[in-house]
This record gives sequence, structure tokens and C-alpha cells, in this order.
Amino acid sequence: MHRAMMFHSLFLLQLLLLFSLTTATAKRLHTITPRLSPIVPRVWLDHPDQNLEAPINGSLDTIGFLVDTAVHFKSLLAYVEHRYYGESIPFGDEAFENASTLGYFNSAQAIANYAEIIIHIKKKYQAENAPVIVIGGSYGGSSAGFMVRLKYPHIALGALASSAPVLYFDDITPQDGFYSIVSRGFREASESCYQTIRKSWDVIDEVASKPCGLLNLSKIFNTCRNLSSTAELKTYLIEMYISAAQYNAPPTYPVNKVCGGIDGGGFGDDVLGKIFGSLVAYKGNKPCYVNAPAYQSAVPGGWRWQTCSEMVMPLGFGNDSMFQPKPFNITTFTENCKRLYGVPPRVHWVTSYYGGHNISLVLQRFGSSIIYSNGLRDPYSIGGVLRNISDTIVAVNAVNGSHCLDLRLANATHDPDWLVDQRNSEINIIQKWIDEYYHDARCSTKRHVGLLRFN
Repeated sequence: MHRAMMFHSLFLLQLLLLFSLTTATAKRLHTITPRLSPIVPRVWLDHPDQNLEAPINGSLDTIGFLVDTAVHFKSLLAYVEHRYYGESIPFGDEAFENASTLGYFNSAQAIANYAEIIIHIKKKYQAENAPVIVIGGSYGGSSAGFMVRLKYPHIALGALASSAPVLYFDDITPQDGFYSIVSRGFREASESCYQTIRKSWDVIDEVASKPCGLLNLSKIFNTCRNLSSTAELKTYLIEMYISAAQYNAPPTYPVNKVCGGIDGGGFGDDVLGKIFGSLVAYKGNKPCYVNAPAYQSAVPGGWRWQTCSEMVMPLGFGNDSMFQPKPFNITTFTENCKRLYGVPPRVHWVTSYYGGHNISLVLQRFGSSIIYSNGLRDPYSIGGVLRNISDTIVAVNAVNGSHCLDLRLANATHDPDWLVDQRNSEINIIQKWIDEYYHDARCSTKRHVGLLRFN
């Protein structure tokens, strides 16, 4: 059962550039539960990912696993907001104006912030010796495991990295893997649905090539304003299919909903009528679709900047998917980043700074205490750690799971047994880490006392 909790929002003034001497400072937001017991473990979350990089205040009530886990361990729960998201933005309105101010916006500085905040709160509550577990989902999962736990092992006892695509960089993972898993999810749900989507792209191009083609497509899809290009429509549909596959979770199972709209034929038996049916099934009855007035994010360009500057994931469409083939093109990607921000992407930064190549060979020799959890229906799982690396760096997979599903609100009515088992496995592993930590701490104290007596 999910427990409701009250949170306090607190700010900590920190150095803006933590790796050099500077007087520049910025506010960092963290929220904590008022459960203060200094002898118990601390559970933490970095969660900028909310389609997923966003302020933390909009997602606290959806991440039920953390609240329930904190209650289980009788621990303090703190959510730490990533710099340049939400209220943790330096420079005010100028933060996103140029590469000069955006240069402070990177993962290395962010995880250094996390380390400082953890140390600060442990000192504040006189809990310097309490173990810390860091938990994150998606990019936040990468931050928790590949970054905080490995870069700052003295800060965190262990990490739960949910749906963390730590291997989707350089050439470690096939570039077409993401969209292959999206396609597989639709094909497993309905072969006819999969084939209709696959045919639809050429049909869209064919209709658009005729006189008044874009206007006719605008009418077929009841767009909010006339389409300016086929790319506008295709991008919208691709994003819908991705979202449905990535979050294909009980009880609604969005992929089934989309395919139900296609196979149901409520808007005609032709290909585009079926595709429009999927749109209505997924989005619901609306006055118009596709190009409604855009939502203005409180974090302008946040994740886009990160993907351009350092988090370069080479996602491409292969030949064996329900999408039109379009391999990842680093030249085009670089040109777009230069046009947007005036800087080229650091394509190999992630693997140079954090690692990734030969991960099993490397981590089994120095890493420890990381859970990599993945739902194998999540397209990002193709870039995740799916096998145990050692006795303490373990993979907890759910064959039917979706993106970060294990971190979301538990639902006793709808959660399948495999999801309950996945969460219980994670809790049991964390419990083992904590038990071993306190056992080692007691033994260390006894050894220290023995040395004093001997002297």
C-alpha cells in the first residue's frame, strides 16, 4: 500500500563550478521527508527524468516505490533536483541563452552537487555514519549507478538504477535497437496493427505528393492547423508509438490501446483511417490533433542541451522495424547541435568519463552494490545492463516490464505478480547491503576497541 508523506523543500547554496576555484554560487533544491532517525539508512532519488527530464516537484507523488521503501527501512527520504531543472537554475532567465551559461549544465557537475548535498544533510542531522542508497530512473538511474556509486563510492553504500541506458553510447549498443524494441512490442500485440503502421509512412508520402496533399492529410488527421510538412505528422505519430511502447504498463497497456484503435476500424478501413483511429484511441476525443499549441516547459531545452553536449545516444531506424529506415547520422546531428547551441557534441564523453566499453570485465574488478533493473519491453532496455556482472552488481529484469515501472506507485489491484516480485527482489538486495554494512561497522568498532586496549 502506498503511503502519503509530507515533504519539506529546502535550498542549499553551492558552488556553480565545483571543479575549480570560483566564487560563483547557485541554489540547489532538495526535498526531504520530516522522518528523522539518525541511525537508519538514507534513501535518495535523482529524478530529472519525467519524459522525462523535469522539475522534481511534479513527480513526487508518482514515485511510490521510494516512499514505500523509505517507510520499510524507517529512513529519511530526500529528492535532489538536477541543476538547471525546476528551481535549481543559475543565472535566472539567462541560463539557457548561450553556451557560456549552459557550460555549467552537465552531469559531472550535477553528481558533484549530489555528493555535496548528501554530505551536508548527513552532517546537519548528525548521521555521518548512516548508509546511503541512491535511487534513480532512466537518466536519473544512470546518475545513481554509473555516476554517483562509481564516481563517489564513499558517499553511497549502493544504488538502484532503474531503466538506465548506460550502454547506449558510442557503438556499444546497435543503433537501431531502440526502435526495434518499439516495433517488437507492437508486433507482439497485433500483427495487423504492426503491418498497418509499417505501410502508413509510404501512404502518407503518397497522399502528400498529390495536389493539396498536405491539406488532405490535415483533414484526415483533424489537425489543429494545416500541416507544414509530412515530417510534422510523422514525428507526432512516431512519438506516440514510442510513448506507448516505453510506458506499456498495466492496467491500461497503451500499445494495446493504440492497436485497438487501428484494428477496430472505427474511422474507416483504409490505412490512414486506421492510423487516425489509433490516435483517437490513445489521445482520447479532442477538438483537434497533431499540432496543438505547444506546452511551454519550465525547463527550456534542458534535455536537448544534454543530448547535444554530452549524452549523445545514437538512435537510428533500421530496416527491420515498423518505421521508415533512417540510420543515425552524426554529421546531421552535429550540425543541428551547432545550429541550436553553437557547440559540437562530445560524442565520446560519456564512455571516456564514466566508462561503458567492456563493462563486465571492468566493473567486476572494482565496482559493487548496484542494482540495474529493467523492463524488457522498454526500448531503452537494449542499452541497459541485463546480466549480473558480479555477486553485488546485479540485473533484475522483468520480461513484461516497461520504463521505470518498478519505481512507480504500487497498485494492489492491478500490479501483476512479476512486478511485485521485481520490487521485492530490489528491497531484499538493498536490505542485504544494509545488514552487511552494519555488521562490518560493528566488527570495525570491536577491532578498534581491541587495538586501544592492546596499546
